[in-house]
This record gives sequence, structure tokens and C-alpha cells, in this order.
Amino acid sequence: MHSDARGILTLTYTSATTHLMSVAQLVELIEQIRPKNERLGLTGLLLYSGGNVIQTLEGASAAVYEVFDAIRADPRHGEVCIVDRRYVDDRSFATWSMGFRNVTAREVADLQDFNEFARQSVGHALVDHAASAFELLETFRLNTA
Repeated sequence: MHSDARGILTLTYTSATTHLMSVAQLVELIEQIRPKNERLGLTGLLLYSGGNVIQTLEGASAAVYEVFDAIRADPRHGEVCIVDRRYVDDRSFATWSMGFRNVTAREVADLQDFNEFARQSVGHALVDHAASAFELLETFRLNTA
């Protein structure tokens, strides 16, 4: 999978969907985006809970920004906020063209360090809670691998 001289770009963002999505709608969306991600050499993970989205995209910077720009322009997303953007040597989600998990309210409540992040409205002051967002991503990466 492609990367540029700086390494692999990993970009994590949060957003609030403009309408709640059912599990069936989410699965259909993931099935639509996976072929494009595979073609672009992107990997990542998308978590959805009650209209809140946190997603990490990994790959060549041009491919990551192509997909991220499309997400920002998508009317289903509001309050898109980049939480982290950096170059890394290795992917965290190397085997997933796009891992997906619909996170229940109970699962969020069970994550001790995630409680403050979950109380915040997506898109507001997320930089203060970035570590919790990454811990959540890591928890689900390990538990769904």
C-alpha cells in the first residue's frame, strides 16, 4: 500500500450525522465505501454511536485527503473536526479497508476514560479529549481484530 516520503498519513476526525442512521444504512454505506478505499490503498476504522462518528483514515496523503474532502462535502456529516493528523511508519488498521463498529451507549458508558469525551457534543472542544478518542479507537481495534 502506498505512502509518500513522509510515511503514511493517519487522519482522525469526528462528526455528527445530520440524521440518525440505522444499522442497515450504516452497513450499506460501509459496503459502498470499501471498494473505493481498497482502490486508493486506504485503511481505517469508523465508529458510530447515536449520530456521532469518529473515523481514522490511513494511507497516502493524496488518497486520505481525497476521501476526507468528500466526507466534509457530504451533507450527511455536520461539524466535521480533525482530531489528529500525522505521519506514521506503520498502519494501525492495516488489514481493514474500513473496519466498522456501531458502538452502543452501554459500551461507551463502560469505557471509564471515554465518559467525558462522550458527554461533549461532537465537534465541540474535541481537542481537549483527543486522547480518549484514540483510546476508544484502540480499544475497538484490539477487540474486533
